[in-house]
Parts: sequence; C-alpha cells; structure tokens
Amino acid sequence: MLTDPTAPAAPLLPPQPAVDTPGVVAARAAMVARLEESGELGSGPVREALLALPRQILMPQAYVRRSAPDETPPYWDLLDFSRPADREELLERLHSGDSVAIQHGSEQILGRVPGPRRGGVMTAMSSTMGMTADLLRQLDLQPGQRVPDVGTGAGVTAAIVCFVCGDEGVVTLDIDPHVTAAARDRLSALGYRPATVTGDGTAGWADAGPYDRMFVSFAVRRVPEALVEQLAPGGRALMTLGTSSPSWPGLAVIERRQNGSVEAELRAVEFGHRAGAGFDRLFLCAAFRATITPDRGRTQRSRLAPPEDTARGLWLALDHLYPGLVRHFGAEDLTVGAPECGSWMRVRTVGHHRWDVTTSGPRDIWAEIQDVVGRWRAAGAPNVYRLHFDADGSQRATSPNGALTWQLSPGETGDAR
Repeated sequence: MLTDPTAPAAPLLPPQPAVDTPGVVAARAAMVARLEESGELGSGPVREALLALPRQILMPQAYVRRSAPDETPPYWDLLDFSRPADREELLERLHSGDSVAIQHGSEQILGRVPGPRRGGVMTAMSSTMGMTADLLRQLDLQPGQRVPDVGTGAGVTAAIVCFVCGDEGVVTLDIDPHVTAAARDRLSALGYRPATVTGDGTAGWADAGPYDRMFVSFAVRRVPEALVEQLAPGGRALMTLGTSSPSWPGLAVIERRQNGSVEAELRAVEFGHRAGAGFDRLFLCAAFRATITPDRGRTQRSRLAPPEDTARGLWLALDHLYPGLVRHFGAEDLTVGAPECGSWMRVRTVGHHRWDVTTSGPRDIWAEIQDVVGRWRAAGAPNVYRLHFDADGSQRATSPNGALTWQLSPGETGDAR
C-alpha cells in the first residue's frame, strides 16, 4: 500500500548548510567536465542542475567497499562527511561519476553511526552519473512538467528534476520507507518538497498523474501497465528492460501521442539500471570462472568471427531468445557462461580469420550465438526494436521488418522500488 505523502511524517531535519568550499565546487565542476568530455552531458538545464547540486547534502554518508570483488563475506566502510578524516575520500567518491552505495541491508538511513559493515548486500544507491545525465537529456525536461522519479535512491534524480521543472509536479517513489524518509529530509534541506511516496514503483502513483515525463531507475522484465496508463498525451517514459542476465540491457522508450495512442521501442544500450528487490540476477562467481579452462572443454577451429561488442542489437536479442547467459567482461577473450547449468564458451583468435572456440556443458552457446547472428542479420541488423502491447496483456519486441521477434517475460515486472 502506498503512503500518503500529505500525511503527518517524522519532523524534517533542519536545513543544512551546503558547505560548498572551493574544493567541493571544484570537484563538482570536474565531474561535469568529465561528463561533457564523454558526451554523456551537453549544455542545458541538466548541466546547470549538476553544477549547482551539492551532492554531499543528498549523500552525507556513503559506503566504500574495502574487500576484493570475490571476497566473502564482503565488508565496507560507511564514510561520513561530518568527519574530517572521511571528507576527502567521500567527496572523491561522490564526484567520481560512479554509482554510490547509500544503504546496507535495508537499514535505517537517518541517524546511522559511520564505520565498518560486514556481510549482507547494498540495497540502495545513486546510479552512475553519466547514465543518469544522458537519460534525463533524452527526457527533454521542461519547467512545469509533472514527473515521477520511480526508484528514489539518494534523491539525485529528484533534485535535478525539481531544479529544472519545479517541485510542485514532482513525485519520488520508493518501496523502502527508510529511503523515502532520508530523501524527504535531504531534498527539503535543498529547498525542494516533492511528493515523497513509499510504495510499489511498478504501480506508480496515479493521484498526481497523468505525467509528462517518467524516469524509472531500476530494471524491469516488462513495461508496467500502470506506468503506461499514467502517461499524459505527449508524455514520455524511460526505463531499463532486462532479463535475469545483467549483460545486455535494453532501454524502453514509451510515448503517448496526443490522440492517446501509445508507441514504444526497445533500444539496445551498453549500460542500464540495476535491478532491485524481487529481481534475481545471474552472475559468474569466482568458482564458476575458475572452470573456464581449455582442458575442461571441447575446442573446435572456426572461420566464423565472433560478434562485435558494438552489435548491441544482436546481444540484446540473444539475451531474450537464449536466456540465462552472462558475459564475462573481465576476460581477455569473448567468454560467455550459463551459470544455472554450468555451460560456458570461450572464443580465442588464433590467426587471420581463424578462431578457436572452446565450449563446455550441456548448452552449445557458440551454436546459440550463431543462430541469433543469422536471424539478426536477416532482420536487417537492428539496434532498435518496436515494442508492442497486445490486447491480451502480452508484450513483444519486433525488428522493424518483422523478421525477428520475441515475447517479453509474462512474469513479474521486476523490482518494486
């Protein structure tokens, strides 16, 4: 059940000084400059918002991992901006452009004691700034628009939307009451008072709709119907659409025309939002990666080139047509595993137009890839697919020429942040 944002809540924290020292301002400007150089940020109101936004107010505490990626149990330090010994490292983290972990094990965020944490998982974070900035650019935010920020995190997106659109029509929504409580207080400290709602993000919040723009900051398996219904004519929604694999995300772009009809497409992208609660993801653990050796598999010589990383539309189709595969991006050669059954594949260049393909396990992943290569090329090698919402509630992606299509998962939509 959703929490009424107009209901009495815990008292707000008193407004906090921005403590924008020259070092803080310089760190913020350097982050913006890096985003501009990478092409993820251009001129406009989002840039102005990032230059003005004191991130240390929204994230006065953040986690830094101290253990190695495969070390168990993992351990972190919770840094605190109020502690001089933590300040330099925390500012560097906040302005690195990387994702920033802000909650461990669904803990209460306000009033925490800084220090080490062991075990468990991170349950809330601020997404990578480059991806967020690029998506907000694609939304084309304008003053006065009504916008839900679905998946509050640290409140960075909500703050940017409030800066550009004004806070009157902004809603930020998250399933975790500790996340929404912290966001309410910290956004208020910046002078913003959007509606802050605790509830299922995939259900949206119809009370403040319909919406002109919609930003969803977690991955879903299929487009939530409730969010589409809450789009106003001329409205646009962006969300990561994925499967159990984190390797090949798609960006769903949904638009409602002025006549009320809905058009949508699925774009193959390099990076997408992470899944959250209720969306189990596959991964290649250290023990699994250790099994990927030539002496444990079957090797064949091939003249078929492995697909380029930039053939994103192909990899996106593979993810849906042959689910359960995960790319090992840290490997020198193209390496793909299926952790649920123990199968894997590695492709190594051995000469001009010659490759050694090593496979292991019950699945022939190389054959699956080549099957999709043929179907993808016959479809015109698309990187963008049409999304169809059928009358029976099913959803499917189709290439522009109709030659390649697949059904989206009929199960849960994914995270309910």
